[in-house]
This record gives sequence, C-alpha cells and structure tokens, in this order.
Amino acid sequence: MRVLMILPALTEATSPLFRPIKYSLFPPLGLATLAGYLGDDDDVRIVDEHVERFDPSDDPLPDLVVIQVYITSARRSYELADWYRRRGVFVALGGLHVTSLPDEAAEHADVIFTGPGEDTWPVFLADFRRKAALRRYDSEKRTLEGLPPIRRDLIQRHRYLVPNSIVVTRGCPHHCDFCYKDAFFEGGRSFYTQAVDAALAEIERLPGRHLYFLDDHLFGNARFARALFEGMRGMGRVFQGASTVDALLKPDLLELAVEAGLRSVFVGFETVNAEGLGEQRKRQNVGRDYSAVVRRVHDAGAMVNASFVFGLDADGPDVFDRTVAWAVGQGVETATFHIMTPYPGTGLFRRIEGEGRIRHRDWDLYDTRHVVYEPRGMTAAQLEAGYWRAYRDFYRWGNLWRGAAAHSSAGDRLRHLAYAGGWKKFERVWDALIRTRQVLHALPLLESALSAFGTRAPEKAANRADATIGA
Repeated sequence: MRVLMILPALTEATSPLFRPIKYSLFPPLGLATLAGYLGDDDDVRIVDEHVERFDPSDDPLPDLVVIQVYITSARRSYELADWYRRRGVFVALGGLHVTSLPDEAAEHADVIFTGPGEDTWPVFLADFRRKAALRRYDSEKRTLEGLPPIRRDLIQRHRYLVPNSIVVTRGCPHHCDFCYKDAFFEGGRSFYTQAVDAALAEIERLPGRHLYFLDDHLFGNARFARALFEGMRGMGRVFQGASTVDALLKPDLLELAVEAGLRSVFVGFETVNAEGLGEQRKRQNVGRDYSAVVRRVHDAGAMVNASFVFGLDADGPDVFDRTVAWAVGQGVETATFHIMTPYPGTGLFRRIEGEGRIRHRDWDLYDTRHVVYEPRGMTAAQLEAGYWRAYRDFYRWGNLWRGAAAHSSAGDRLRHLAYAGGWKKFERVWDALIRTRQVLHALPLLESALSAFGTRAPEKAANRADATIGA
C-alpha cells in the first residue's frame, strides 16, 4: 500500500521572499508517530510543506492520503484533499481543526478522525485494508502504552533546526478557556503520560545532545516528571520544554530538570493584568509572583521563554508597553506575543460568539497575529498595532542590552545577548540557511548556547527556592 502523509503549510511558510525560522524548527512528529503503525511492506512518505515545495501532480497517486489539519492550514488542507479525491484517492483528515469542526472537514474527506489517533488509527487501518472503513473515528480510549517506535527514518532531519523533538505526555491537566487543545481531548482523558521507561528508551534512540520536549506541560504530572528527570541524569543531554508558573514553584522539580539538562523553559505568563487570568480560567497563574518565577528559573540555571496574550477584555492600550517593560526588566531572554484568538471548539469561542463579537471565519487569519473578534478595551487597529510594536520593542538592541543587564554576572549577560539576539536579529541568515537546506548546521551553535547555562551554584538556587516557594 502506498501512503502519503502531508502536513500542509501556512502561506507565510512558503513565501518566495522570506521564510521565518519558526517554520523549520520541528518535524511533523504526529504523522511520524502514526506511520509507526504501518507495515514493513507499505510504501510511506511524509511531506512537510513548511520545509519543502510540494506539487501533488509530480508523484504517482497513492492509495491513501493522510492530512493533518490546523486551523490556519485548513484552506490548503482542503485544497489538497479535494484534489486527491477528484482522482479517486482515499483521503483521511485529522488534527485539531478537524476535531473542532468535524462537519466542515467531513465535506473534504472520505474519513475523519477526532481527538488523538493512537486508539483509532490502528482500527481504521484494519478496516481500510478490508475495504470497510467508517466515515468517522472518535478517540475515546486514551493511552500511550505499547506505541510502536516513531518512524523517524521518514523525517528529513537536515531540513530542521531541532530534529530531536519528542512528546512524552498528551494534553494538559489545566483547562483554560482560550486553549485549542481542550476541544481535541474532549471525550476522554485530557492528560496522560508514557511509561517512564518507554520515554527514556525513545530519548536513548535520538542522536546528538539536544532535545526539545513539545509537551504542552512537561511538568504536568510531578511524579512522572521526577522519574523522567532522574532517569535522564547522566545522559549528557541539553533540552527545552514547557511548564506553568505554579509547577516551577514546586520544591525541587525545577532543580531536578536542570540537573537532567533543562536549559530553557517556555512559560505561559499570558498577561500582566491579574483580572485577565480569571477571565480565561488561567487559575494556575492566579496569585503567583511572576518575578519570583523568573528569578527561580534563572537561579537554577535556565532561560525563560515567556509567552503573553494581548486582547483580553481587561486589556487597555497600555498593556503592550507594560508587558514589554516587565519582561525586559526581569531579564527574560526571549518572549512570544500573541493576539487572543477564539478558536472554534473552545470556551472562549463560545463566549465571544454568544456576545456577537466574532468578526469573520476566515481561518487563514486565526493565527494569533490578526484580530478576528471585537475587542473590549481598545479598537482592533490598536490591538494589532500594539502586538507588532511589542515584538519590535522587546527585541530592539537597546532593550536586549537592558534585559541582559538584569543578570548578575558578565557571562549571563553575554549569553542573554547571544541567545536573544540570535533569534531575532539574524533572521536573514536563518532564511538563507533554510533555503540552502543547511539549517541543521546551526544546531551546534544552539547546543553551545544552551550548554553555557545550568552552571549555577546549587546552594544559591536552593536558597532562592526556599525564599520563593510560598510566593
């Protein structure tokens, strides 16, 4: 059986003028995971349009096309699906957008999948081989036990800066109103983990030193996280991952992660407006001292990648400057900004739609960079302009220097400048590396930058942790 798996790209990722590095960071791990269920005699190919140009007419028609659909790639996904179906090819659609709007997706597919695919995909394959496939498969049994090895041989490693991406949990224990993933895991367990031994075995199979955990909340199950970090000590890895502010304040967990190789943590601070946290059910952030979180991460020896959302009902036009000033003053190394986006299937979408504030359903623009609803505390034009200004201001050389100055040692200040400046001040270099398929050659630089962290004196980190645990 010839199987083609496609991750369609956003228009920006295929631009002939400029291609941001963020689209060449991670390979399509979800598709490679599903490919593990196919047989040795199956001919399987994975296409990631973010890193390669793809014309379906250039290849022989497959027996089965599998397309992973995100909201901002829905238009392209349906275009490809319709092209193949017109030629008699069986098309399967799955992913976040399909789960959120199954009826819309079903118009372009022979079969759709809602929720995670580990339980439904092997059932479908058996049905498909005997020509008895259903029109829809809904995930209900949630487990990561007995997964086949991920087909990393199908991934073109040289096209990605971070080919060693890995996921050892699914979902998140928290339920924020704006989170796209909540709809994806509806109908079953919303957070579950691999067996620790299986996760460690997958890590052992990955070459090189650097790892990036794509888990929504790597620290979400403290018992699992502790066992994972204990098992990783001595492996010589450096890795990046995501956590919530409350988990970073738990005793010893952060320190264990740093000992295992954590060098950068993505933290969803979301907003500097306390009233906005309750609005979005971001309860894990309520009452937390954000400054204590940043200090604790820095004292442990890791960097902070802070994430913020603009456009909450509590936000006014001053929120952009206040957010940037706070992040720069704390010495946050990198920051990611978003315009609040009400994704279909979320509590936020239902509320905003019920209030008549959804402006349109052009899914191409639901990319957290465009305003797709009517804000309350400012105009849509003010919100978009403030979003772009926040990015420009945070990554100005003057603010990068001020952020670096917040660190106590010369080495920390230099590392701050090198890492933060490397991402945003050399985008044309990244573009050239992507176009010449040399992006993987920059990985040693990333590993070196990350390896320079994690050198704090344990007693200093412990003393700071004792002082901030109750914050």
